[in-house]
Amino acid sequence: MKGPLILSRQLRAAMFATACAGTLLLGGCASSSEPRYYTLAHGAEAGAALPATAVPGAAALPAAATSTSQPLWIEVAPARVPERLNRQQIVIGGADGRVTPLDMARWSAPLPDEWRDALSQRLQIVLGAVDVYQQGLSGVQPLYRITTEVVRLDAQPGARVGATVNWTVRRLPDGRTLAGRTQAELPATGSGDDVAGVVAAMRQVVADTATQIAAGVASLQAEPATASRRP
Repeated sequence: MKGPLILSRQLRAAMFATACAGTLLLGGCASSSEPRYYTLAHGAEAGAALPATAVPGAAALPAAATSTSQPLWIEVAPARVPERLNRQQIVIGGADGRVTPLDMARWSAPLPDEWRDALSQRLQIVLGAVDVYQQGLSGVQPLYRITTEVVRLDAQPGARVGATVNWTVRRLPDGRTLAGRTQAELPATGSGDDVAGVVAAMRQVVADTATQIAAGVASLQAEPATASRRP
């Protein structure tokens, strides 16, 4: 009787080991299906400020816009975006009226905040500025308040990204305002289901918007300030 008993124990042990291996395998599959996170910020520029000439289009700005001898205080507000884009998932489609949020490809923050942070980063580099938004700097008032509205942001992985962004620069305290619009149609290189090309194209949209806004700030810097407007 001892022989069959020993064999039964060995069989149960083997079955237990097989079940454990299967559990580990399933756990590995589950971990590989975690969502991937992306950012609109430019990684090479996030660690250290680049000279303004390293940003496309910055060479065309007046000297006042690229001077870094003294910080320029700005305030970059969170972007307004269509409700369909106001989420953490990256949304593809849009050109044909159909959109798809991607659960496995997400922004590091909801799009309005992601856009604001990336735009602020670019403007601080180009203008040699400091963004005081929610910084709690006592006694510091921004000289320029910048707002943006993402009117359109269509994305087809492996094909294209199209965008329309309205923006305003308001000089404080006299209230002089300059408005503009950035429009872009950019290729989104990569395979059909790869969003990396979409993210890269959207980063370029942020860069183009920042360059045009910076030119607007420089234009307002060149204008003499008028008397403060009374309410």
